Amino acid sequence: MATPTHPEIPPFIPHLIGGEFVESVSGERFESLNPDTNTPLATVASGSAEDIDRAVSSAYDAWQRYWRDMTPKDRERYLFRIADKLEADDEEMAMWESLDTGIPIHQTRGQVHRAADNFRFFAEMATRNLGESFPNPPHFMNYSIRQPIGVAGLITPWNTPLMLETWKIAPCLASGDTAVLKPAEWSPLTAYRLARLIQEADLPPGVFNVVHGFGESAGAALVSHPRVPLISFTGETTTGQEIMRTGSQFLKRFSMELGGKSPVVVFGDADLERALDAVLFGIFTLNGERCTAGSRVLIESSIYDRFVAGLLDRIPRIKVGHPLDPNTEIGPLIHPDHWARVKSYVDLSPVEGFTVATGGRRPADLPNGNYLLPTLLTDVRNDMRVAQEEIFGPVLVAMPFDSDDEALNMANDVRYGLASYVWTGNATRAQRFSYGIESGMVWINSQNVRDLRTPFGGSKWSGFGREGGHYSFDFYTETKTVHVATGSHKIPKLGV
Repeated sequence: MATPTHPEIPPFIPHLIGGEFVESVSGERFESLNPDTNTPLATVASGSAEDIDRAVSSAYDAWQRYWRDMTPKDRERYLFRIADKLEADDEEMAMWESLDTGIPIHQTRGQVHRAADNFRFFAEMATRNLGESFPNPPHFMNYSIRQPIGVAGLITPWNTPLMLETWKIAPCLASGDTAVLKPAEWSPLTAYRLARLIQEADLPPGVFNVVHGFGESAGAALVSHPRVPLISFTGETTTGQEIMRTGSQFLKRFSMELGGKSPVVVFGDADLERALDAVLFGIFTLNGERCTAGSRVLIESSIYDRFVAGLLDRIPRIKVGHPLDPNTEIGPLIHPDHWARVKSYVDLSPVEGFTVATGGRRPADLPNGNYLLPTLLTDVRNDMRVAQEEIFGPVLVAMPFDSDDEALNMANDVRYGLASYVWTGNATRAQRFSYGIESGMVWINSQNVRDLRTPFGGSKWSGFGREGGHYSFDFYTETKTVHVATGSHKIPKLGV
């Protein structure tokens, strides 16, 4: 089809600092590329330590002057207003997200509504998650309260950037903290559009700030700033390690959602058609650039050939194309550097000895941009790099197993522990695996379906801390216990 038309992208993307859209102090800029063509979509302000300091100062002043002491009900009204504006802007926002990331439009539309849901959910949580009481009659009434901490540094990734940004912004603001967001440099556009909507919602200046730029400059300055006690990071594991090293000298509080290499374990007694649908969804939606992607499918030997045949029937029929084409199921990867990284794993075939069963190359009809055919690798051993390292693209590895113990050992024999998926008709086995798999989340007979009330996060090298429900407030608030004497309890006397 002809290249779809798209909304006008502004030529320049500025920072939002203190309620105003501004250039960098240095005047430096970088380009945001269109993954379909690798031509520039816009130039973007490139932040430095000076810009971060301006944003943090603005956020700290706003926190002290009005945001920390605002009633939860008043904060709730602001967040509801932002959610309404997001939903009213859903089509334009989804188009910007697709153009900037390459994610198909029918998927980014869902992400915009999930972003609005995040604001609504945490807005309501702000008025319900205020503390606990511990009566101890007749002498004491004890209670705990949650109090905002200050300025939070929010560092977000380039995959589904809008949704993952709001996943941090909403609970941060609901808690009474203020925010400095550092979006990923490969996907800055919807952070700017969101900042415009938040400004239109009349959020007090300085409560929410955005500084664009690179990790080595803007990100490092945010992490090391002495007035930023909170750092919430979603991204690659080695970057998370560096952030912790930098921020540890200030005893900062960290929330880290890092990499994954999540297994999907399929037993012969499972509903295989549903399992097949879930495997394809888990690795090939969002262009395979999903932290919870089921990138390793472990298949019981008795059904291995049958299940792989099903994959080989379906995968070549997945529609690869322009992200604004409503029929597209996989769009271009985010950036040429990332395309090269993903392709380098496929190219290990002669070295490691696995088979590229389908895909693994650029589509013949899409010679430009960052397009890669959805890929299945077979004849894979669990000690190969393609089975151990996070590829973060539309690449699935398939491996057989002979017993429950072997499947559990294979599932756990990676350094990551974010998500896992188990398909079986045996309830006892399902419970045993949900307990035995080393991951922060387990889905039984389901693909990745989110419930905002539940904790989201990983174990091992996939990070620590949890986002979602009241677990987000555990990070963004300080819990204080107050003991009130209501009677004349005995006080020991010294020096009598």
